[in-house]
Amino acid sequence: MNLEEYFARTGYKGSLEKQDLETLTDIFQHHIRAVPFENLSIHCGERITLELEQVYNKIVQRKRGGWCMENNQLLGWVLKCLGYDTTFLGAYVFNPHQNAYATIMTHLLVKVVIDGKAYIVDGGFGVSYQMWQPMELVSGKDQPQAPGVFRFTEKNAVWYLEKMRRKQYIPNQNFSSSDLLEKKECRKVYMFSLEPRTVEDFRFQCTYLQTSPDSLFTKKSICTLQTTDGFRALIGWTFTETTYNYKENMDLVEFVTLEDEEVEKTLKEKFNITLERKLVPINVKGPYTI
Repeated sequence: MNLEEYFARTGYKGSLEKQDLETLTDIFQHHIRAVPFENLSIHCGERITLELEQVYNKIVQRKRGGWCMENNQLLGWVLKCLGYDTTFLGAYVFNPHQNAYATIMTHLLVKVVIDGKAYIVDGGFGVSYQMWQPMELVSGKDQPQAPGVFRFTEKNAVWYLEKMRRKQYIPNQNFSSSDLLEKKECRKVYMFSLEPRTVEDFRFQCTYLQTSPDSLFTKKSICTLQTTDGFRALIGWTFTETTYNYKENMDLVEFVTLEDEEVEKTLKEKFNITLERKLVPINVKGPYTI
C-alpha cells in the first residue's frame, strides 16, 4: 500500500506539504469524484471485508468503489499517513420511511482536527447527501455547499446532520413520482457522538448489511459517483444524472431505465467500473432516495 498509487487512482496532483484545510478539501474532492459509493459486491457474489489491505486492493488497484466502511477507512488511512489528526466516529443513519434513526451504528466517518478546529470528513454516503467539503463541527451553523445546505445540530452530546435541498426539475415526467426522489426539502441524514471508534466496532454491521434480508443494501444494487457539477447514480436498472443548481435554486434530475445488457456498459462508461463477476441488478422498494 502506498500513497502515490492512491493519488494516481484519484488523480490528485497537488501539494502534500501542508496539513491544512485547503489540501484536505482538495484530496477529499478528488476521492469522491474518482471512487464510487457502491455495494455491487453484494450483488455479484463477492464478500465485502474490512481488512484495510483488501479495501486498498479493491479501490486502488481494482478501481472499484465501496461503501462507508471502505471509503472512509481508506481516506482515514491516507490522511493519517499525511500527518493529519484523525479519529473514526460511528453514526446512526436516518430512515425516512420509519421517521427514525437506525438502532444499529452502521456508518463510519472521519473526524479531522486542524489547528484546534474539528471537521467531519465523510466520503462514503453517496448521492445528494454526499458532502463536497469537510464540514466544520459546529452546532446550528448553515454550511452551504454545491449539493445544498448542510447543518450540524448538537443536543446532549449527540450530533445530528441534516441537509436542505433545492427544488428539482425532472424532464422525464414518468419519473416525477419515483420513490427514489426525496419529497422533503429538509432531510435528516444521520446522528453520531464524538466517541472514538475503531474498524473493529463495525465487524457485525459489515456482515449484517450484506446478508440480512432487512438490509437496504441487499434490496438494492447501488453505484453512485460525484461529478464536477452533480452526481450520477445507478440503482437497480434506473440510471440518474443530477446537475446541481442548473437554474436558480433548481437541480436538474434526469432519469432513464436501462435494459439488462446496458448495465455493464453504463458502469464502465459512467462510473469507470469493470466487474469481475456478473452483476444481478435489484431494486426492491425501500427507504432510499437520491
